Amino acid sequence: MKSYIPKLSDAEWIVMKIIWEKSNTTSPEIIEALRTSTTWSSKTIRTLIDRLVKKGAVKVTKTHSLNEYTPLMSQNELQRFETQSFIKKIYDGSIKLLVANFLQEENLTDKEIDELKNILNQKSK
Repeated sequence: MKSYIPKLSDAEWIVMKIIWEKSNTTSPEIIEALRTSTTWSSKTIRTLIDRLVKKGAVKVTKTHSLNEYTPLMSQNELQRFETQSFIKKIYDGSIKLLVANFLQEENLTDKEIDELKNILNQKSK
């Protein structure tokens, strides 16, 4: 895992998902991919891409007349960091409190309960 993991805004996460899906992609490709799911202008999207480059989440490579963007960390790596950060901030680092709160508030199906039990059983081995 990288020693520095950037904190991303919600909008930056949306752009990163496109970059992870397409791996080496250009800003016109990112803009096109976001056209149907957002109301952002191309300028807004380019600003978000620039922020991701400055934060070290994305590498930019000049190819001909376009810039190509490549993720510098995996989606899984950033998700783990965000999860740990959330648990520390909201639950003082206690996964037990997170899970207990979730289980008390959610209506789970029997299948979901069985899946959670299986995960815990695997973890205890």
